[in-house]
Amino acid sequence: MSAPRRVVVAGASLAGLRAVEALRRGGFDGRITVLGAEPHLPYDRPPLSKEVLAGKWDPGRAALRAPESYAALAADFRLGTPATGLDLAGRAVLAGAERVPFDALVVATGAAPRRLPGRAPAGVHALRTLEDCLAIRAAFDAGARVAVVGAGFIGGEVAATARARGLEVTLVEALPVPLERQCGAAIGGLLASLHRDFGVDVRLGVGVDGFEGGSRVEALRLADGSRVPADVVVVGVGVAPATGWLEGSGLALEDGVRCDDRCRASAPGVFAAGDVARWWNPRYGEAMRIEHWTHATEQADAAVAALLAGEGPSEPFAPVPYFWSDQHGVKIQLAGRIRPGDAMRVVDGAVADRRFVAVFGREGRLTAALGWSRPRLVMQYRRMLREGASFEEALKGPGSQPGRGEGA
Repeated sequence: MSAPRRVVVAGASLAGLRAVEALRRGGFDGRITVLGAEPHLPYDRPPLSKEVLAGKWDPGRAALRAPESYAALAADFRLGTPATGLDLAGRAVLAGAERVPFDALVVATGAAPRRLPGRAPAGVHALRTLEDCLAIRAAFDAGARVAVVGAGFIGGEVAATARARGLEVTLVEALPVPLERQCGAAIGGLLASLHRDFGVDVRLGVGVDGFEGGSRVEALRLADGSRVPADVVVVGVGVAPATGWLEGSGLALEDGVRCDDRCRASAPGVFAAGDVARWWNPRYGEAMRIEHWTHATEQADAAVAALLAGEGPSEPFAPVPYFWSDQHGVKIQLAGRIRPGDAMRVVDGAVADRRFVAVFGREGRLTAALGWSRPRLVMQYRRMLREGASFEEALKGPGSQPGRGEGA
């Protein structure tokens, strides 16, 4: 395959923008076309559940780059123009009636919020886009009673932001504790206590049967028969990869765009990055799809490195998963992966002070590090995870590995 001269990036997302920047940084001087479903230049999504929702930031402050900086990228950003189909044989992305030819394609279309079944009246929102955020913020400005469905990252942050604004908040989670799958039962229980200490009415282990009200929501009806009065409902029950436009194209899809360990999809010259990509992580020996900010930036760089390498060698993408969440003034970070049965030890601070680091291990290896308001130390443990540290070394702390001190 000859070196590409036309690259299409489907998705004006964080991963899409990083792919464009990586292409130029890597010396690509051909044509780059970016197709974006939203009318905005790429913006940061984490502030939508925090600073922008709280009214502390104007929407423009969430922009990832200053508008004038885009000229240096020499890329054709087609905003409000979503990718609607893919013609692999003809090497073109469909954008409505238009065909956008490519030699190489980076799929970075992200994900879309999952919805609760049944009719959703006015006042029921998901939070994914800037418009979603501003609609919810307007309801908060009016002093709404807030119900949040789902105590994951988005739901927990929305609940915390609403409480900080003095609103009455109920947080409903179908699992026994928040973030049980990601952080385990013990940490999930701490997070539930944190919400309750700040005045959130936390309902755990119960699902939602439906909404009450006419044209506008008045209450949530829960599976245990109880009722939660609400003027606004924010549904945060996860997202699904935005691959509908790829169905029938012949590209392999499996909870996202299926990729190998170099972010290469099942067709030559097609790559994926960010929330939409499900790739083989050789560090863990499994396929995974990760929906966090840091991952989107790192995977976009890896996908472009493979794209530019062509048939030549490239490094496998084998990151240590990492996420963070800010709730009620606590920064919660997790590096690595926690599985049921992992040993857990607090190695710094105290749980009671809500300022600590806990490490997790299995079969003698360090598997994860979780911190509450200890960002620097968590990042040091993330480095130890990349270096394959043992659980014993983790208990001794960063710098315990021979030749791997803090400056290593």
